[in-house]
Amino acid sequence: MSGRPGLYKLVGQNKAGYVLESLDAQKVKIVTNIATTKLASLEDITVYGQDDDIKLVDVLSNIMASKNIPDAKSDAGALKTFFKEVAPDHDDEKVYASDMKKIVSWYHILKDLPLFTEEAPAVIVDPEAIKGEDKIEKKPKASPKPANAKAPSKTAQPAKKANMTSKKGV
Repeated sequence: MSGRPGLYKLVGQNKAGYVLESLDAQKVKIVTNIATTKLASLEDITVYGQDDDIKLVDVLSNIMASKNIPDAKSDAGALKTFFKEVAPDHDDEKVYASDMKKIVSWYHILKDLPLFTEEAPAVIVDPEAIKGEDKIEKKPKASPKPANAKAPSKTAQPAKKANMTSKKGV
């Protein structure tokens, strides 16, 4: 989420915005503005790489497989050597020690949660449904309306004629 540090779980949505719950120990629930808040899922976040960007989910799974996971408050040298182990193709110039600290601290928050250990739902493809799509007839598209066309309003009434009676002799 833009503007707020930390990890949040989306628990709902209402007219005003998103209802989020922090994943840290406080479990604070907040409502953010739906129009101005930018949310990014863990699957969408990447780490700068030498050739291609590395998905954060892959880095987190490499951290989970690692034996010696440093504390997020470790010195920069220890974090850099650890990061070369779990993300060997990361870009040393673009990935700062503060980024490494954040990723390690996120791992320590996520490691015990079921959302980190459960597998993503598999997409089941029904071959019969794919064959049925060929039979769907496409309707011709409606012609576009001119840009200056106005939609009639419900309260619009025809214009009344002006009273043209004139008084003679005035």
